[in-house]
Amino acid sequence: MPESDKHSAAAAASKPHAQGAKPADLEIKDTTLIFNDVWTDLEAEFGREHLRFPKEIILLGGAPGAGKGTNTGFILKARGLTCPPIVVSALLDSPEARRIKDAGMMVGDREVIGILLRELLKPEYRDGCILDGFPRTQVQVESLKLLVSKMQGLRREFYGTPLGIHFRQPTVHIMVLFVEEKVSVERQLKRGRLTKEHNDEVRRTGDGELWEERPTDYDADLAQRRYRVFKEKTWDALQSLKSIFHYHFVNAQGAIDEVEENIVKELKYQSLLELDPATHDTLRHIPVASELSVHARQELVKRLDGYQFNHPELLAKVVSFVERKIMPIVRRHAISGNAHINAEDGLLHDNLALAILIDVFSERGYHAVVDLHRIEIPEKFDLQTGDITCRIKKVFRITIDFQGSDIRRGN
Repeated sequence: MPESDKHSAAAAASKPHAQGAKPADLEIKDTTLIFNDVWTDLEAEFGREHLRFPKEIILLGGAPGAGKGTNTGFILKARGLTCPPIVVSALLDSPEARRIKDAGMMVGDREVIGILLRELLKPEYRDGCILDGFPRTQVQVESLKLLVSKMQGLRREFYGTPLGIHFRQPTVHIMVLFVEEKVSVERQLKRGRLTKEHNDEVRRTGDGELWEERPTDYDADLAQRRYRVFKEKTWDALQSLKSIFHYHFVNAQGAIDEVEENIVKELKYQSLLELDPATHDTLRHIPVASELSVHARQELVKRLDGYQFNHPELLAKVVSFVERKIMPIVRRHAISGNAHINAEDGLLHDNLALAILIDVFSERGYHAVVDLHRIEIPEKFDLQTGDITCRIKKVFRITIDFQGSDIRRGN
């Protein structure tokens, strides 16, 4: 389509409806046309070098009553984000959206995408944000794909330039908090009861602020219908992105602490998804801590058995040293769970002996750290030259940490 025709068609979607025409007949449904029109406006308004979108976008979807509002703060904390969530329904009540509606125009997909992309360009969302209520239509789904493609294109364009740091590898997470229909309806109606009690008290006393009242929270049929609309529209929209972006399905039917535990499990570190490919390739030889700990016990057992078969005498010496010199001090610190021992025993000059000592304590449930301190001790003084000859004294400082005693003290 020629450029002039494109803008004419886009403008037609924003004009008041013609006599007898339905909004759906006038709104443009060509995603590429809609998105490119919005993108052209952004480039003209901000300049390509300033189209800096969030590094991480979390698409938060949830069945009614699933606890999106309750858990949003926890999700932000889990991802280290400090900005408030972007609630699309609130954006559509913004001054810009109200101007569109007041002019008799429709807040369709083009307007939603334009308002949202401008919001995402705000500096407070640069590191990441939670996006609540998007996408909800197929046009919005396809527009999200186009946005990520544009972000990747900007990253390639500015990579290796002074502006490259502003165009990082984009990460998109889809997080769906899910509850069954029965639970959803029950929670919606419970929220309605609590809202009514609260608002009645505020109106009676004049103290406090009124909570939002939703008609669906007072009518079981409406609450049920709201759930089914979610399943038919929002659920399908998010599911269609499952094969493209990282998808998190969270069972939100339990207590708050159980849901938070489920969220933490779903948001475990995913470096391949978050780091720039070049950065990930540089770091990939260092194992992730969670992977390292999976086989830690088996590796410890293998090493200890190896000491027994290949170095039985050295293992026996280390165990004897631990029993005679270290454990008496550790026992005296059983309440605090922390003991510090200084030792100069020649056995510790053997690096293998030090490794055995640490492994022995690890197998017994302690955490041992050994630091070597070198101290210069004067031995000779030359009266003619004033030179001082010193010997090096090696002191091994051993720290043992373990679970201390939980003593219940009286008042």
